[in-house]
Amino acid sequence: MGIPDKANRAIEYLSPPALVRMAEHWFEIASLDHFWVRRRFAVLQRLAGHRILAARELAEVGCGHGLLQRQIEDAYGKEVWGFDLNESALRQNVSHRSKLCCYDIFQRDAALHGRFDAIFLFDVLEHISDESAFLQALLFHLFSTGSVVVNVPAGQWAHSSYDDAAGHVRRYSIFSLQGVMAANGLVLKQWTYWGLPLVPSLMMRKIWLFGKRDQSEIIAAGFGSRSSVVNRMMAFLSQLEWLPQKFLGTSLMAIFERANQGTLSSSAKTSGV
Repeated sequence: MGIPDKANRAIEYLSPPALVRMAEHWFEIASLDHFWVRRRFAVLQRLAGHRILAARELAEVGCGHGLLQRQIEDAYGKEVWGFDLNESALRQNVSHRSKLCCYDIFQRDAALHGRFDAIFLFDVLEHISDESAFLQALLFHLFSTGSVVVNVPAGQWAHSSYDDAAGHVRRYSIFSLQGVMAANGLVLKQWTYWGLPLVPSLMMRKIWLFGKRDQSEIIAAGFGSRSSVVNRMMAFLSQLEWLPQKFLGTSLMAIFERANQGTLSSSAKTSGV
């Protein structure tokens, strides 16, 4: 069923590749050592580490080149199914053993129905025009008592040329994120803003990039860490906040469950599932 990849990893083609609303240059800059990638994972561990340990099957929708997959493999020894339509990103995937699938979740493959205990949606939802249709397709793949773990850029006030270049349709507050999730039958369980110490640099980025038009230049200037010294400094700075915190941040991470999960859980116990 799968088509052999030219790289070291095999990509299983459940759907044909397609263009996605994502800046390709981002994949060249984002790495496992990037301070923001490391901080994002530290926040995930704080918020949902116990859920990762308890899960039988994990998936990431919009896995890109596999940074989160690799981090979970290394920290928890668990595999994470990776779904994306960006063939170029999948070919650059850095995970060691997680399954890679070129897959359109709107296809709703019967073999994947209700399969996953936790689905990660990391920095994906802000790229989606029709959030509700996308979330309904995603929920097809979630186990009845599963969780959706979401990370999105925070604060529409911070929207800049970088967001436009990166393909962001919007940025979120906890209220706007909770609103769209609730409209699709999901209830908020835990959440935090993060990146509070990075707010000044985000505002400086907004000013610096004003009027720039070249996408690659904007992505490099807006996300590149410049040097290993700057990267270490930003890594240290990014840790100078308490978690969870509800005040302000450059990003927002939250965990959602189905609104009827209690009923579903009781039914599962009764039926012996």
